[in-house]
Order: sequence, then C-alpha cells, then structure tokens
Amino acid sequence: MQANPKADIVASHTISIDLPVQQCQRLFTPAGETHWVEGWQPRYLHPADGRTEAGMLFITGDGAETTTWVLQTYTQAPYRARYARVTPASRWGFVEVECRSSGEQTTQVQVTYEMHALTPEANAVLKGFEPEPFAAMIDGWKACIDRQLETLRHLTIR
Repeated sequence: MQANPKADIVASHTISIDLPVQQCQRLFTPAGETHWVEGWQPRYLHPADGRTEAGMLFITGDGAETTTWVLQTYTQAPYRARYARVTPASRWGFVEVECRSSGEQTTQVQVTYEMHALTPEANAVLKGFEPEPFAAMIDGWKACIDRQLETLRHLTIR
C-alpha cells in the first residue's frame, strides 16, 4: 500500500440534539449508535461485553470496509470521546465527538473526522469528508436521532 499525504482531510460539523449532555454523549458510543445507525453492529474485542471505556477495541463492517476502532479517550469533563480507526484496505484516522450542554435539555455535538488515505483509490472515499458532504452526513445523523428521539430519550445505554 502506498500512502498519499495530499489526501489528508480534517472535517468538523456541529449539530444540536434535544437531550441533556450526559444522555446525549451515550448516543455516540459503539453501544449507543446501535440504537439509531442503521446496520451498525460493532463486534467487541475488548472489553468483550462492549462496556464503553478508554482502551475499548471493536470492529465494524466487513470485507474491504472492515474497520478496527480503539476508543482512546472517553471523559465526562468535558464530554468527549476520541476514536482511532483504520480500514486497512483504504484509510485511517481519528473521530472526535465533543458534547457541550447548551441548556438543560439541549446539547451541541461537534463531530470531527481526521482522515488519511492508505491507497490512491481512497482519495475518492475521502471526498465524502469535504465540507458539504461531511456536513450533510452529520446532519443526517441528527435526522436519524430526531426521528427516534422519544425512544432514545428512555434508553439505558451501557
């Protein structure tokens, strides 16, 4: 594999979710995303029960899109999670989700992706992280959460 440093990209976008900050943060954990991301089925390697904690290791996808994730940081002061991820056939990078309270029942969620191509073919994938498509993707996350908000509001997520 040949890396292409010119394909590096950093993208960030903020959405507002109508949940208290602590509850909102849980939606952006591997277990939390199973409740609102269609097809999201992490396979937990460590800890095996999928408990959210710094150092957890899990896999998503299959075939060329198999991605290995490590939760590097998970804190509540501030409400922040930072993941390292690698899709060996294509790209690697970091995903950071920071939740900030903007009221008793509202949270601002800033999602930042830093992605790096591992192959020349990955350049096309990284185009999805340019400002407009990235903002549309994150706005799509908000739409998915909003559609299920009443159900999500009553969940207990590990």
